[in-house]
Amino acid sequence: MSRRSEEKRAEQADRLAEEVGWRDGPDALLSTALDPSWTESGRNGKPAKGKKASGRPKELFVPPRGWYGPGGGRVGYMDPPTMWRATTVQACGMWPFAAGSGSPMTGVPLGQHLFTGATVCGDPLNWFTRARYISNPSLFMLGMPGLGKSTLVNRMLIGLTATGVVPLVLGDLKPDYADTVRALGGQVISIGRGRGGINVLDPGAMGAAAARIGGEAGEVLKAETHGRVLNMVAALVTIVRGRPMDDHEQSVLSAVLHHIRERTPLGRPALLPDLLRVLTEGPDRVRAVTLDRGDDTRYRDAVDPLHRSLLGILDGPLGDTFASETSTRIDPDAPAVCIDISGIGEADTQLTAAAMLAAWSDGLGTVAASHALADAGLAPRRWFFTVLDELWRPLRAASGIVDRIDALTRLNRSLGLGDAKITHTLKDAEALGTDSDRAKARGFVERAGMVVCAGLPKAEMEELGKVVGLSRREIELVSSWSSPPGWGVSGEHEEPPGRGRFLIKVGGRPGIPIKVAITEAERQLHNTNTRWTPNETAIEQSLAQTAERVARAAQEDPQALPGRWTA
Repeated sequence: MSRRSEEKRAEQADRLAEEVGWRDGPDALLSTALDPSWTESGRNGKPAKGKKASGRPKELFVPPRGWYGPGGGRVGYMDPPTMWRATTVQACGMWPFAAGSGSPMTGVPLGQHLFTGATVCGDPLNWFTRARYISNPSLFMLGMPGLGKSTLVNRMLIGLTATGVVPLVLGDLKPDYADTVRALGGQVISIGRGRGGINVLDPGAMGAAAARIGGEAGEVLKAETHGRVLNMVAALVTIVRGRPMDDHEQSVLSAVLHHIRERTPLGRPALLPDLLRVLTEGPDRVRAVTLDRGDDTRYRDAVDPLHRSLLGILDGPLGDTFASETSTRIDPDAPAVCIDISGIGEADTQLTAAAMLAAWSDGLGTVAASHALADAGLAPRRWFFTVLDELWRPLRAASGIVDRIDALTRLNRSLGLGDAKITHTLKDAEALGTDSDRAKARGFVERAGMVVCAGLPKAEMEELGKVVGLSRREIELVSSWSSPPGWGVSGEHEEPPGRGRFLIKVGGRPGIPIKVAITEAERQLHNTNTRWTPNETAIEQSLAQTAERVARAAQEDPQALPGRWTA
């Protein structure tokens, strides 16, 4: 553009600014814009000569490039970006969309995508039933302590409950979920010494469903109930012995349970002491499976090892919890259920393992009873979502836990339930006693439909990448979340940089990094550091007692106190 053209444009801009009153300042411009005589009949909004204003105000004219002068917002023209054309072979990394696909929107709202800010939704049940993203309704979560793993699962519980799914926390070890289940109107059952117990011989919901269904279907459910009770008693014997039962002992135990069931009045479940009574009496049905051939000595030799193990259960560390009637049965109609075993000490591994096995047996029996009633048309179909947090504790407690969880992860599709297993690292599986148990525990990750990673060390992520297929970028991203918080100079609490950040992996798909921001209601319901919360009342009492002791000491001997304490 020539210099003459630029001067001409500047003159036009000055004249335009003078017409609209900008030269006189913003107030003059505002008054001009609000002036009724400023109508659309004149040039640039002013009335033409010899014509009256139409009386209809018109919006203030704004030049396409902004007002001329300081603060006018005047901008220059921008050159259009350079365009390139290429085939999909040449530009394959940017085709068809450089930003990638959108975030999944099916399931419980979890948080925001870490890079795009889009909402990310998901849970094992909805991704299996509705979206068909996964072929197995299971979730496996790993991460360092304190990064929000239980908080994310709590959010899934709340969202799934709203859709009619029944969460089952079968063994809350901390507890992390009891308050949430109470807030949802669910049932919380406490198990432990002096808190409550479970009668492993009680058929529970399965026995009630079998009686209600009746007929051939009811007999099938009774047979399944017998097998569940047999496996639970055998598990308790295995925990006490430290090794599995012999095959002939299981046959004797099965015969004893049949004998008790046939002679126990309806509505009164048998107890563990009844097993000892039947073994002592030695009825013909039990003697037949021992091959005693009428010799009482042969019979005693066959049943005495089992007899001693049952005495070890009743008179040992498990007797108070499993020798009496069930303190509280699971309510099949409850919107959520939590079996709280946090009252059991961490060092009591035998009782922890037994309580976990009993909780899982009772809970899965309730699931089977619900489906049996639905199949018979006596109850609506319900879905369930089981949670096993702190997986490392039950895995190390007894090998029977590994087998039970292994069976669950293989059959949960047919059982009509999803599951979530939470632990810290893959090394938790490596600490198991036998090679078979370690292989089964690693299979939990391989078969999981969803794998969710919180912050983990880089070496652990490298090992996990061999199982689920992680890219180098994903390994570096999750490893950065395991960094500790900075040294706070102000004394205020600083959260770890990886808290609330997770990577969701599904098969060979790229991982979805999300950031979870909890609400105040969730913060109140879920606090895993309650034991570290300051007790203001205790602090005030301690300060008052200290001040009282100082005052008393000052009265007795003022010279014994430092100078700042003397009168």
